[in-house]
Amino acid sequence: MGDKNTGGIAWAGSLVGSENPNNLGYRYSHAHKRYKKTDADEDPDKDLPFNVVVQFKNREGEEVGNLIDIPTNSDIDSMSLLIHSLLNPDDDDEDSNKKIPYSFYAKVKRNGVEDDVEVTSTLANLIKDHGIGTEDVIALTYQPLAVFRVRPVTRCTDTMPGHTEAILHLSYSPDGRNLASGGGDTTVRFWDVNTNTPRHTCRGHKNHVLCTAWSPDGKRFASADLNGVLILWDPIKGQAVSTIKAHSKHITSIAWEPMHMNKQCDRLATASKDSLVKIWNARTKRNIATLNGHLDSVECVKWGGEGLLYTASRDRTIKAWCVEGHDPKDVGKLVRTYKGHGHRVNFLALSSDYVIRTGPFDHKCLKFKSDEEAYEAAVEKYKTFKAGEPERMVSGSDDFTLFLWHPKEGKQPLKRLTGHQQAVNHIAFSPDGRYFASASFDKKTKIWNGRSGDFISTLTGHVGAVYQVAWSSDSRFLVTASKDSTAKLWEMPSGKRCKETLPGHADEVFALDWSPNGSSVSTGSKDRTIKIWKH
Repeated sequence: MGDKNTGGIAWAGSLVGSENPNNLGYRYSHAHKRYKKTDADEDPDKDLPFNVVVQFKNREGEEVGNLIDIPTNSDIDSMSLLIHSLLNPDDDDEDSNKKIPYSFYAKVKRNGVEDDVEVTSTLANLIKDHGIGTEDVIALTYQPLAVFRVRPVTRCTDTMPGHTEAILHLSYSPDGRNLASGGGDTTVRFWDVNTNTPRHTCRGHKNHVLCTAWSPDGKRFASADLNGVLILWDPIKGQAVSTIKAHSKHITSIAWEPMHMNKQCDRLATASKDSLVKIWNARTKRNIATLNGHLDSVECVKWGGEGLLYTASRDRTIKAWCVEGHDPKDVGKLVRTYKGHGHRVNFLALSSDYVIRTGPFDHKCLKFKSDEEAYEAAVEKYKTFKAGEPERMVSGSDDFTLFLWHPKEGKQPLKRLTGHQQAVNHIAFSPDGRYFASASFDKKTKIWNGRSGDFISTLTGHVGAVYQVAWSSDSRFLVTASKDSTAKLWEMPSGKRCKETLPGHADEVFALDWSPNGSSVSTGSKDRTIKIWKH
C-alpha cells in the first residue's frame, strides 16, 4: 500500500497499475501546492500507511477513473481537485478557485447497518474514526456542491410597514421576484423585492391568515385562514381567483404538487384541525380527494417528489398517501403509517423541499420562454438533485425528539434524534440535502447530518424560543428567527459561533425566508413590520 515517506508532495498519488509518467497522479501533483510537513501531520497518522487505494464513484454508483493510490492525509480540497482532473482531463487551468467543490462519502457499517459517512477533514481521520481497513479499496462517493456563493446578510436595508397585526407567514416566490406575507390583519400582501414597496394588498379572508404557499411555477399563490377558507390568488394582478370553504376548522398547512410531476402546477393539498387532508384542483376549484385516517388535527402536509403525500398529526402518527396513478380512485389511498413519536408531531421536512419549492428556477432565477421549457428545467433539476438517492424525511414532535425516515422504503425510522429539551417546532433541510436544522422552544437550534442523522452542532445564543429557520440557497448559511425579537445568522455546518445578530424588531419574529437568489432575507414580526436584510 506504500510506506510512510517524507516526500512532502501534497499529491504523490498515481493510478494503480499504471507506469505511465504522464498519468493523472503525476500531472495532479504538479497542479497542486506542496505540503509543508509539520508534526501535526506525523503524529495522528503514524499508525496508518502513507497511501491508501480509493475508487471514486458518482452519486449513481458508477465508478469514475481507475483505482488510485493517494495520501492518507488527503483532505476535501485536494480530492476535489483530483475529481476535477478526472472529469476534465484536458483542463490545464491551475486556479483552484475556478473548480467545482465536492463533498465525499464512504460506506461504513454501524450496528450491522451500512451507512454513508461524510469525509469532514482528511481520509486519515475518517479511517481512524470509523475503523476502516487500509488494506482494502476504499470506495468514495463524490457529490458536487453549489458553485455559487451567497454573501452573508449583515444589515437591515428596509423596514416595510403595512400590516396592522402580527405577520405570521413570509415567502419569496420561486423565481425570487416577489415576496408575499400574511398575518393577523386578514390580508395577504405582495411586495416588489427590487423596490421593497407594496405591490398589492389583497382582502378576502375574514380571519387570521395562518399559512401561505406559492405554486412552484410562481403563477399561483394560496392562502388559508382560521375559518378554514382557502383563497387562490393571481399574484401578478393581486386578485382572488377562487375562494373555497375548504375545511370546517382552521387550515394548518398547504403543499403544492411538484412541477416535475405536473407541468400545470394546478394541484395542491390542505391540512386542517378537522383531522382531514384534502387535494384540490386549482383550475377547476374541485376537491379531488379527501384523505381520512388521522384521529386528530393534521399539523403539517408535504408533497414529496416521488408520488407520495406526507401528513403529520396530533394523533402522534405520520401517514403517506398515494397522489398519482392512472386510476383516479388511487389518489388519496393510504400507503403506510409511521409510528414512534410519543406526542403530537408538529412538523415534517423532506430532503427535496427546496428543489420542489423552487420548481424550474435556480439561483440565477432566469425567465423561461415557454411552460414546456420551464417544465423540462424542473424535471432536469429534480433528477440532478436526486441522483439515485432516496428521498429522506424528518419529523419533529412535542416529545422533544426527531425521527429520520426513508419513507418510501418502510415504516421503521432510520434513527431517533434526541437532545432538545422542549418541543421541536420547525425543521429545514439544506438545499443540497446534506444537513438539516431543527428549531425548538428550548431556545436552541441543532444541526444534523442529512443522510445519517448524526448530530453535528448546537446553535446557542437566542434567549427565547426559536420559531423558524431558513437556509441560504448555497447551503452555507442559516438564519434563525426567535421570540427574543432577533434573527441570527450562522455559518454552516459547524455553526459554533453566531456570525451576525440581526436586531431591530420590537417584538417576536414569527416569519422568515431567504430569497432563492441568495440576495436577501426577510423577517416578519409581531411588531407588524417586515424587515429586509442584505450583505
